[in-house]
Amino acid sequence: MTQPLKEALFNEILLARRRVYAVREPTPLEQIDIGTSAEVWVKREDQPPIYSYKWRGAYNRVATLSEEERQRGVVCASAGNHAQGVALAAKQLGCTATIFMPRPTPEMKRIAVAQHGGDHVKIELVGDTYDQASKAAKAFGVKHNQVFVHPYDDLITMGGQGTLADEVVMAGIEPFDVAYLQIGGGGMAAAVSCWLKRFMPNIHIVGVEGEGQASMQAALKHGEPVPLKELDIFSDGTAVQRTGDLTYPLCQELIDEFITVSNAEICSAIRSFWNWRRRIVEPAGALGLAGLLSQKDQLEGKRVLAVTCGANMDFSQLGAIASAAGIGGHMRHHLRFEISEKGGSLLQLMRDVLFDCNIIEFQYGKVDNERAYPVIGFDAPIEVAAQVIERCVQVGIPVQNVSASDDIRFRAIRYRANLFNHPLMLRYEFPERMGALHEFMEQIKELASLCYFNYLYSGERVGRALVGLEFKSEADREAMLNRLRESDVLRRRHFVLSDEASNRILL
Repeated sequence: MTQPLKEALFNEILLARRRVYAVREPTPLEQIDIGTSAEVWVKREDQPPIYSYKWRGAYNRVATLSEEERQRGVVCASAGNHAQGVALAAKQLGCTATIFMPRPTPEMKRIAVAQHGGDHVKIELVGDTYDQASKAAKAFGVKHNQVFVHPYDDLITMGGQGTLADEVVMAGIEPFDVAYLQIGGGGMAAAVSCWLKRFMPNIHIVGVEGEGQASMQAALKHGEPVPLKELDIFSDGTAVQRTGDLTYPLCQELIDEFITVSNAEICSAIRSFWNWRRRIVEPAGALGLAGLLSQKDQLEGKRVLAVTCGANMDFSQLGAIASAAGIGGHMRHHLRFEISEKGGSLLQLMRDVLFDCNIIEFQYGKVDNERAYPVIGFDAPIEVAAQVIERCVQVGIPVQNVSASDDIRFRAIRYRANLFNHPLMLRYEFPERMGALHEFMEQIKELASLCYFNYLYSGERVGRALVGLEFKSEADREAMLNRLRESDVLRRRHFVLSDEASNRILL
């Protein structure tokens, strides 16, 4: 059953080459260094015309329509990249396109669709998910007798997408040992695997899905495509509730291994690609690279391929990605410690347990007069985090890994302002380097105790923290204020908040 389907897909890729190459140049195939002996190449489908490979399939599908079909117009559903491809095809081929997009689609992607299609496109915002938009688009197509341009579960669409694999083969590089291909609906993964397997029969294909959106692996488990009960849309370009009826059997046969990666691993891959190429790809675009990096220890001496398949992302998502990515390729860990509330305990924790950690987040609020529960975030390999926990065990400090906790993710810092003694709220600025917070604790240890601390690494040379200090008496508080006014060093690094701002915390 699958063999005729494979042959049909292979032939569609052959036919698509003439159409696709008539309108666009091949995208680059570039080598990157991941710090091992592996020879890693990246197919740069994050390049124009729409900063995604999706234009290939959309253009190929619309180009195969008869003149009569194009005159009636086409319809599609997409959360972004496929919509841009259809818009581009409609404008270049002189037809109209009605594009259904989920209502939460980022404005940047809606604007891009309008720019690529101009007067040839009309956007309809329907539903909250791709599946809801797709259902509405198909009904619209039936009503108006228009061809529905499917983003993945169509052999002609897949044929266009497979041309990127033809460019890999034609690049003249020796056969690849391994290829990591992201899977959403499975169209690109099926087409690229089909072509690579024909010309590189010994290649090992790894299909990569995001945790919470592994619809292909769900289909493999059940023996047929099934809808996911829940769908993580962080990587929205691959967030598909149900894999395709055509892509499922193709991927089942052509792909040798299926793996999942976490959102944190995707973010880390985005950061790594930025470090290598100074280009930010979208989460779906980094999915294959994330899979590669998760198995890099297995790739020594091998020639490896990954595809950066898109770079369409709302700017506002960058903050969350940077926060989850870690620094220098390390993972981000958050630990909640239980220590004494007495002065000097936090400093002792930093001396005994966190002395070699690059602290990138500090959340603390006083909630008890006897015990304190600071949360410290740091970037480090897993083994270093394990060492920190072991040190806590050795010195008798209770510790809890809260990296996945919602209150940490949303920075919900608990505190009881009525427990603060003669408080003073400061905005503290310090050089963003390892050990700077430790130095601050040393500076204030004889003068005050912490009752509140809110700091998050921002990537700047200067770190900024909102700090609450408490004192034994009002006289000690005034002494601290005088010291701030008189010390050039302290005055350069501290700014006393206005009474109005302080009151918002202290009420």
